[in-house]
Amino acid sequence: MEGMATTEAEGPRLQTDSLEGVHWVGILAALVSAGIHLLLGIRMLPSGMGISFVLAGLGFLGAIGLVLVGYRRRTVYAAGIPFVAVQIVLWFVLNFVTGPKSFPGEIGAIGALDKIAQFVLLGVLITLLRPGSSRS
Repeated sequence: MEGMATTEAEGPRLQTDSLEGVHWVGILAALVSAGIHLLLGIRMLPSGMGISFVLAGLGFLGAIGLVLVGYRRRTVYAAGIPFVAVQIVLWFVLNFVTGPKSFPGEIGAIGALDKIAQFVLLGVLITLLRPGSSRS
């Protein structure tokens, strides 16, 4: 597979030498959001919302894995931007536009932590994808 360091006997290997501080900030933010989505999703199973939360959490973990093994990082960053942005918009719409909560009074600690992590991640992804960025 192109862009991924492998050997026949070992399979994918971690490629973390090229990761900089900004990468680790993004990985931490993605881990926070993944953990929150998995926790909430498991609590809501087997509902459709629970399934979507679990899938989102697994999506974050999968992306982290791809970055750690060095697989097409720029593509992962590019796919991550709409992935995260759509989650932010859906959270706002489902909770505050069509949902029962009032903004910003009823965000809650978990919601605030998740959205902070997602906004940080969004900023990291945009930074890493900027033209001329050598951080791929």
